[in-house]
Amino acid sequence: MLLAPNPANETARLAALRALLILDTPPEQRFDRIVQFAASEFDAPMVAISLVDANRQWFKAQVGLDVCETGRDISFCSHALLEQDLLIVEDATLDFRFWDNPLVTGAPYVRFYAGAPLRTSGGEVLGTLCVLDQQPREIGDLERSILRTLRDLAMEELTAAPVVRDGRHRDILASTASMDILFASTSRSVSGSAI
Repeated sequence: MLLAPNPANETARLAALRALLILDTPPEQRFDRIVQFAASEFDAPMVAISLVDANRQWFKAQVGLDVCETGRDISFCSHALLEQDLLIVEDATLDFRFWDNPLVTGAPYVRFYAGAPLRTSGGEVLGTLCVLDQQPREIGDLERSILRTLRDLAMEELTAAPVVRDGRHRDILASTASMDILFASTSRSVSGSAI
């Protein structure tokens, strides 16, 4: 098994991932819908939004996988961090990087992998939207385009996450809401007075 080297921007990549405050959060329907649609569209038994941390890959959303994370050292997605576009492995048993990987030789017996890197506007790859199968497969141009589009949707959701989770943003939103309530009550007072 060939271990993937760390990207040159690993420190910045991990900082960008952790700034999202999304690791180890509960499932969310907005991500679940993306992987469910991908599983249906690709007729694939396994799909995940995988976020690659320092020593693990963690699944924000998944279909067909019995675990919520695996070691980064055995992760297909760690190889996808280095890709400019998609990482396609049509038959993992024939690929020198993966033929003896425990995810290939044992459960879930991955044969096919298609991973679309989740890249920030700053160029850091946080993880992938990936489609896996227990049978070797090929993927055509239309399917590649669909995977890229779903990846873009996942990335939009990921980058929207800090607004909801970041305490400073929450405080600002709470302050804004308080000002709105104050303004509304002040407006009612003024409109009810005999000015």
